[in-house]
Amino acid sequence: MEDGCPRIRRRVSVRKRNRGNLESLGASPTPAELQPVGDTEDEAAAGSRRRKTGSPEHAQENDSEEDMFGDYDNFTENSFLAHVDDLEQRYMQRPECGDHGTDSGTKHLCSTGLKNNLRVNTVISFTDPETSAHGKKQGHPDGPAEPEPGSDLSFDVPSSQSLYFENMQNSLEGLGDQCTKERDGNPQKSPHEEVASSHIEQPQQNNDFPNVRASSETNRRKSLKDHLKSAMTGNARAQTPVFPRSKHLREMLLSEEISVAKKTIESPSDDLGPFYSLPSKVRDLYAQLRGIKKLYDWQHTCLTLRSVQERKNLIYSLPTGGGKTLVAEILMLQELLCRQKDVLMILPYVAIVQEKISSLASFGIELGFFVEEYAGSKGRFPPIKRREKKSLYVATIEKAHSLVNALIETGRVSTLGLIVVDELHMIGEGSRGAILEMTLAKVLYSSKTTQIIGMSATLNNVEDLQVFLKAEYYTTQFRPVELKEFLKVNDTIYEVDSRAADGMTFSRLLSYKYSDALKKMDPDRLVALVTEVIPNYSCLVFCPSKKNCENVAEMLCKFLSKDYLNHREKEKCEVMKSLRNVGHGKVCPVLKRTVPFGIAYHHSGLTSDERKLLEEAYSTGVLCLLTCTSTLAAGVNLPARRVILRAPYVANTFLKRNQYKQMIGRAGRAGIDTAGESILLLQEKDKQQVLELINGPLETCYSHLVEEFTKGIQSLFLSLIGLKIAASLGDIYQFMNGTFFGVQQKILLKEKTLWEITVDALEHLAEKGLLQKDGRGDSEGSECHFRITKLGQASFKGAIDVAYCDTLYRDLKKGLEGLVLESLLHLVYLTTPYDLAAQSEPDWMVYFRQFGQLSPAEQNVAALLGVSESFIGKKASGQAVRKKVDKNVVSRLYLSFVLYSLLKETNVWSVSEKFNLPRGYIQNLLTGAASFSSCVLHFCEELEEFWVYKALLVELTKKLMYCVKAELIPLMEVTGVLEGRAKQLYSAGYRSVMHLANANPEVLVKTIDHLSRRQAQQIVSSAKMLLHEKAEALQEEAEELLRLPADLPGLGGPTSERAGSHAGDATLS
Repeated sequence: MEDGCPRIRRRVSVRKRNRGNLESLGASPTPAELQPVGDTEDEAAAGSRRRKTGSPEHAQENDSEEDMFGDYDNFTENSFLAHVDDLEQRYMQRPECGDHGTDSGTKHLCSTGLKNNLRVNTVISFTDPETSAHGKKQGHPDGPAEPEPGSDLSFDVPSSQSLYFENMQNSLEGLGDQCTKERDGNPQKSPHEEVASSHIEQPQQNNDFPNVRASSETNRRKSLKDHLKSAMTGNARAQTPVFPRSKHLREMLLSEEISVAKKTIESPSDDLGPFYSLPSKVRDLYAQLRGIKKLYDWQHTCLTLRSVQERKNLIYSLPTGGGKTLVAEILMLQELLCRQKDVLMILPYVAIVQEKISSLASFGIELGFFVEEYAGSKGRFPPIKRREKKSLYVATIEKAHSLVNALIETGRVSTLGLIVVDELHMIGEGSRGAILEMTLAKVLYSSKTTQIIGMSATLNNVEDLQVFLKAEYYTTQFRPVELKEFLKVNDTIYEVDSRAADGMTFSRLLSYKYSDALKKMDPDRLVALVTEVIPNYSCLVFCPSKKNCENVAEMLCKFLSKDYLNHREKEKCEVMKSLRNVGHGKVCPVLKRTVPFGIAYHHSGLTSDERKLLEEAYSTGVLCLLTCTSTLAAGVNLPARRVILRAPYVANTFLKRNQYKQMIGRAGRAGIDTAGESILLLQEKDKQQVLELINGPLETCYSHLVEEFTKGIQSLFLSLIGLKIAASLGDIYQFMNGTFFGVQQKILLKEKTLWEITVDALEHLAEKGLLQKDGRGDSEGSECHFRITKLGQASFKGAIDVAYCDTLYRDLKKGLEGLVLESLLHLVYLTTPYDLAAQSEPDWMVYFRQFGQLSPAEQNVAALLGVSESFIGKKASGQAVRKKVDKNVVSRLYLSFVLYSLLKETNVWSVSEKFNLPRGYIQNLLTGAASFSSCVLHFCEELEEFWVYKALLVELTKKLMYCVKAELIPLMEVTGVLEGRAKQLYSAGYRSVMHLANANPEVLVKTIDHLSRRQAQQIVSSAKMLLHEKAEALQEEAEELLRLPADLPGLGGPTSERAGSHAGDATLS
């Protein structure tokens, strides 16, 4: 069988018999005959099934037994009744068959004949529309296939008929006892015996013995006919699965269109087919799921570029909200469906990855490809190798790098047909930019067939990126909704105008009447600006800090009219109820005061559940205003009618033009607003700097590959040698020339040359014991070869920062000397991220209080690490500490206490109060620990001495990943389902992925509080996708187990064909 299709068995002729009135006894009814009366699919579905089984004619529907069967002339000649008759004939011809032989003879014949030959093999019913084609392959096109020797005579008997024969056999087994009872004058019969005796006359000892025997044979034949007729009538009336013909036709049409699209996309013709070389179903899905019925002109132009048709690398740039993502999606679908290649989409944040997976899952289900999440601790390395369906990997920057490494290592990077990078400008942002640069550089070096598409709203030095990516460039200033930029100084609002002398022109004065108290509380006139748009339209207020977000939200609510409380009051009550559910019965005091007014704050201090709820409420209009930090501008898509920038600062740093463009790009919602507005509030002292900001060019994008030394160039060199991309100094230097840094080396390098930097980095890795000189070639020149050590291999495989790999090794080694397993604290400490510990400052009083509550076993962990209670006590009381203790160890242990408490309580709120830390910070710590635990696991897998950690870390990683009650974990595997939503679903009776995959979105909307129809559809689609992935993985694993090993002994010799044949038989038996 292929593709999991059920095997369709053809009915075969066993032997030819000339039996006049039994010519067609034993064939099962055609699908048309099995069709239930009143079938909703009528003749269409029946016709489809007739075509599948080769039935040439329509059968009339009739409930009458006589009309349905008539006599037995309609049955096939080689039937079971014929076989039973043979048994009877053989019995009657036995010379010893007499009055005493009847019982034993009948019993013997039935047991040897029926028992051995009536072994019923269950025939799998139709479950897939493609069964038709598969069935045609299985059988002979012209007629019944010849039977195999020793084939089962009853393999195609319906279960109702096989049950009849079993009952008949039981009846015959009791026949002898019944006859004895009759001879003894006992008239009592069991119901089973009564049926047998009423139809089967026992032979009597008299002179008319032959006549009696003939009568017995006739009655026996009549009994069998009646029973068979009754059984087959019931079988014919039984309901059979009916599959809509329309669904089958749709799938056939999609398959045909994809086949045509493949030919179209490979041809040099300008004809792009029904929808940009894609099946028309893609166009229909965009209209159905996204409401997109027509592309913008620039999108059509971009998709029809000659460079795109020739699969050249491409960078395109246009303002936020212009529809960049749609172009990328169409190109990805071309690669997945037409070119049958995998695709990698790189996004900056986990939340955006999950949002994209939810939106594309429906496309994957309908069009037959997988959408796989690579974010946080999710993702398989290397990815599953699919037989037929292709995969769309949606990944964060870090996970994309690990994925590319795994594909290169397994020699599968060529299966990656396309890489799409959103927010390409992030290549110039710190360590994450360095990782993105490494990923793209490796692909460019290792695969000449992989296309790279980069997009961004804020690009300046595109020429450098074009050289690096060997890409074409397309740009436009199109925006579907006009954006008007304003500046507010005191009570005056100016419109940004590049044609004006000073870059702005007077627009209007604020006319809102302010009391003296209001002026004091709201010097920036925010109340006046927001009340012009809310509650009928939405508004975003960007604030410099997280605390400022909360303060502004509360201030606005103090001065808003009470009428705002009535706007969508019932729905806001539902939001509060949902917030209370995800907060374990608690709600943030600020949100408790602001949500009734339709206002909320949004920053990283909130939990992911809270943020998701507020985003959903804002998207549906229940909340009309969010006060937020700059991270929202680069996060999930939450557009607004008006965007207000509270100040030209992010924290204490003056705003960059890239950041400003991203923030104001949220103004204006396509299809909702006719225009979008942005208002930047500023003081007179910042006026000149702001004018330079709004009229100046975008910031130049520079490589951070060398600046981020350990996460950048050193990590790159370690992976290049580990992946065997390069081995010598000359090869590595040549690779560096092809990076984004290599393109910009004349600008970035002041003191050292690229060669000197390359040599220094390799020597540093050798000093740390991660690389060794090979000894081949010149030990100093370009032919100097390196090989990776075991520690280097473990660091590379685990994606461990080179700065911490030796520290991690020492900590794990020390842990082996006295690993405390009475609690999870020791393991949690070993998986607490080093970089987060270096940034944290413990609250010493809280630290001391928590230290005093440790059990003896947990205190042993602290003692092993060199942290004593007296040291913590002195720090808490402010006393001087003479004893030197490693600050990083102390801070790391403190964070371990936080994580350990969270694992025990699974309640972010209580842990937040206990440690006096923001809820969002604790959740980010948990996410970081889960990811780092996965990295440590891969690190240990490469070093045999750490074998003991492998099993322990698998379970710990799972605990850290979800940190919820065990029954919620299956639901949280579905993308976009967080703890709060999982609780709602579980309470509503949805306990597994299978439940969600088969759920009705309309029922979900009615059952689950504050769940939109779009979100319900996304949850169901994501669950289906996850279920399909798991099923496919199991099927491929099974086929791999059954596949003939290529290195099987004897395959290369003269008997290889015979040996292979036997091996194949063994695996399939």
